[in-house]
Amino acid sequence: MRGLRVTAFAIPYSLNPHSLQKKGNLSMSVVTQASTQMGLSAPASARLQPEMTPQVAVQTLLDAGDTQDALKLLARLLPKRYAVAWLLQCARDQPLGLEDKAGASLAEKWVREPNEDNRRAAFEFANAGGYRSLGAWLAAAAGWSGGSLAPAAQETPVPPAEHLTARATVAAINLMSALVEEQFEARRTAFIGRAMSLLTANADAHR
Repeated sequence: MRGLRVTAFAIPYSLNPHSLQKKGNLSMSVVTQASTQMGLSAPASARLQPEMTPQVAVQTLLDAGDTQDALKLLARLLPKRYAVAWLLQCARDQPLGLEDKAGASLAEKWVREPNEDNRRAAFEFANAGGYRSLGAWLAAAAGWSGGSLAPAAQETPVPPAEHLTARATVAAINLMSALVEEQFEARRTAFIGRAMSLLTANADAHR
């Protein structure tokens, strides 16, 4: 898969949760909502303080060794398109099989052109694969970004919950980390590090 410049995708200010950092305590509402949606553990949630920015909140969990909770929080705080692009950046250097490459390709099409046709194609691929492979979860991250989860022929839409892309992102990062089982924690920490810099850069751009 060709290299993907994650930072090339502009996120409108109104859709960027990090813009709330300017408003004092409203910053914490974003972190609190994300932690609740992603089901952070009680110890991890207790470490989060009202004055923390999203970046500080995630780093606090990493420093405490709450890596899984940090990953969950990070995945939810990133805009959906950034989260999927981050996955593709991480997957670029991995030894992917044919199914994984197919899922990554569909996710990349959505990142480059986030229209309904590309989202639906990614969703159908993930659903057909039973969410059993890395490629299925890469595609699901894009497929669950919006639209409807109902069959295409169904008139009544079934919109995905707002945090489903983050859920798929967490699953994909963990699966990628496990590709080298004995290096799971080191690989996961390295993957998270790539998104931390993206999270910081995205916030700085909207100050």
